[in-house]
Amino acid sequence: MFSISVISAPSHLPAREVAALCRHWGGGAVVWLAEDEAAQFSTPTHPSDFWQVWAEFQQKSIDLTLQSAPPSPKALLVADMDSTMIKEECLDALAARLGVGEEVRHITTRAMNGEMDFAEALRARVALLRGGSVEVLTEVIDNLHFTAGARVLLATMKARGGYAVLVSGGFTPFTEFVAAALGFDAHHANRLLSHEGMLTGKVAEPIQGADAKAQVLENLMKTRGLGAEAVLAVGDGANDGAMVARAGLGVAFRAKSALADICDVRINHGDLTALLYLQAYTKEDFIWDD
Repeated sequence: MFSISVISAPSHLPAREVAALCRHWGGGAVVWLAEDEAAQFSTPTHPSDFWQVWAEFQQKSIDLTLQSAPPSPKALLVADMDSTMIKEECLDALAARLGVGEEVRHITTRAMNGEMDFAEALRARVALLRGGSVEVLTEVIDNLHFTAGARVLLATMKARGGYAVLVSGGFTPFTEFVAAALGFDAHHANRLLSHEGMLTGKVAEPIQGADAKAQVLENLMKTRGLGAEAVLAVGDGANDGAMVARAGLGVAFRAKSALADICDVRINHGDLTALLYLQAYTKEDFIWDD
């Protein structure tokens, strides 16, 4: 049995389209999680034309996902930070303030698309920051923007007893701030090195990249006695691939092709509350933590 989720922006999901899709795939009864916004139904087999229909729905700004198990609330959330929980890429923002934004952004794009080894790319970008004042870190933090739905996602999952961990190939000053602001229970990231208030252009070894993210997830599953079916992992770039693949519900959120191409559950149009619909939460279940 497979579960289909259909998710759009509020008031943009026609009931007739969902009903027609359900009939087309021989699905069961449609369950509405939010009127004109999110619905689910089950189907006995994997639809042979799923990706063709998915592409058609993308043109309408509607996300269509398929899960091989019934949707259910997850006990563990492991989430990437940059361009996932926040809108920015912190290293790019830091570089821009230090006058090397274009050079760093070019390397970032290559790394997130899987064209460069993450550790190699991180060292190259950090080297360009040498001599910058550590005070710039605070300036970047003061100008971060949380992704729409982030607070609701965390508050709702934690109200059900969920445990949430923020993982990043970025840096601890940023993850510390974001984790505290959004309600994560823990955070893991790289450590920028400085001396006498100036960045040295180096990062502490070993580099925390794709393998480290996946290892954090594995360790949490062991220590908390959880199977993959109880885990939700979400990210947007190539270095999130191993983590997302290990989770029972792995989500590519507005992702670069390097991740989207290997992840079957993709959210390109909805905000982070879409991850609650994927767990069968209704909109009435949401905790609006303003």
